[in-house]
Amino acid sequence: MPTVRQLILLTLLPLLALIGLTACAPVRVLNAIANSSEGHRVDKAVAYGPLARQTLDVYTPTAAAPAAGWPVVVFFYGGSWNTGERADYAFVGSALAARGVLTLVADYRLYPAVRYPDFLRDSALALAWGFDQAARLGGDPRRVFVMGHSAGGYNAAMLALDPRWLGSTGHLPAELAGWIGLAGPYDFFPTDNPDAQPVFFHPNYPPKAQPIEFGNVHVVPTFLGAPVNDKLVSPTRSTQALAAALSAAGTPVTLQMYERASHTTLIGAFSPPLRWVAPVLDDVAGFIAATPPAMPPVTPPATAQRASPLAAR
Repeated sequence: MPTVRQLILLTLLPLLALIGLTACAPVRVLNAIANSSEGHRVDKAVAYGPLARQTLDVYTPTAAAPAAGWPVVVFFYGGSWNTGERADYAFVGSALAARGVLTLVADYRLYPAVRYPDFLRDSALALAWGFDQAARLGGDPRRVFVMGHSAGGYNAAMLALDPRWLGSTGHLPAELAGWIGLAGPYDFFPTDNPDAQPVFFHPNYPPKAQPIEFGNVHVVPTFLGAPVNDKLVSPTRSTQALAAALSAAGTPVTLQMYERASHTTLIGAFSPPLRWVAPVLDDVAGFIAATPPAMPPVTPPATAQRASPLAAR
């Protein structure tokens, strides 16, 4: 007789196969299976900038807010910077909101419409919107986190580690309570990924365009998670190396490696049907709950406020 685990595996094999085929592309199947209305409400297509893809969905917990407001997460999805839609990651927003986290799932412009660093400019605008609107939405402005998976993990890392991007919006990385990177590429030049190559001007890669180049500075508390056997992004070269560099610089780092997860099922595990794959939702929610608020905001230098757009390369 098959065990319960075997029955679950047999039930989910078609789902896992579909997810594996779609990689970081839309994962609507997880949204269809998950209870997308439990414990939260959603405001869709909220503009954080003037362009069509500068929009986000706001997942607000329905439970009573803490006295200072809910913690806030601004989430960026993956897709090699050339695919992805915020609606496909409703299961992430739903899962975090059900845990009492006000969650913003943001779109950003993609290749071939843009290349590096325009998607970072969009991400910075979305995060700045989160800072500016947190209190109005019921969130705690001192407990804002930026989070991403895969290419979105790169975006989150660059916002947290490189002050150029938030500086152009009048904010600073120090305003973050922390940041969360899941299976992100933090050291990947030169890349053999044909989707990523044109995004970063292969073989003429821009300087200071990798998170690992900023690993030697003390930054806000960090959560890094990755599959042990990630076939798309090296967990050793990216996640473990960045964790080691940040720790050596004095940054508080929580590192979690997941035995059963793949690159894609790591984020899929936020959805109820795949939560047995990895306890990543519990780990992320625990990190958010345990991380203290950011220090009171420091007024950025006048030269950093509303800086002119950075050069494309």
